[in-house]
Amino acid sequence: MSAQKAVLKLDVHDENCKKKAMKIASKFAGVESIAMDMKDQKLTVAGTMDPVKLAEKLRKRFSAEIVSVGPAKEPPKKEPPKPDPPKPDPPIIYLPPYYPVYYQPLPSSLWCCNAGFVSIEEDPNASCVIC
Repeated sequence: MSAQKAVLKLDVHDENCKKKAMKIASKFAGVESIAMDMKDQKLTVAGTMDPVKLAEKLRKRFSAEIVSVGPAKEPPKKEPPKPDPPKPDPPIIYLPPYYPVYYQPLPSSLWCCNAGFVSIEEDPNASCVIC
């Protein structure tokens, strides 16, 4: 027997009746999951059980009737694939015109001892150029 889901309408009024109904259903062979909706007074049972025999068992204590019996897992609803939204064009960035930077060597007057620099020309054996 394949797994199925049965929905039973019970005449339950309080939490004690709910506990008793769930206890009776849980002891039944083949029950995998139980859920009770107190607002609608419906007991949903899933598993490989016989829903008619379960209803007979519950009728000994409560007023019970079978509302629906169907497959345990509902087939997944296929949603149509959503088309990808069009990608926006990359923004156009306007850059200012390129001006090449020219290397301007320092004047030789800065390469003296007064400025804190030692010229390589003055001391060719010096290991440190900046003092």
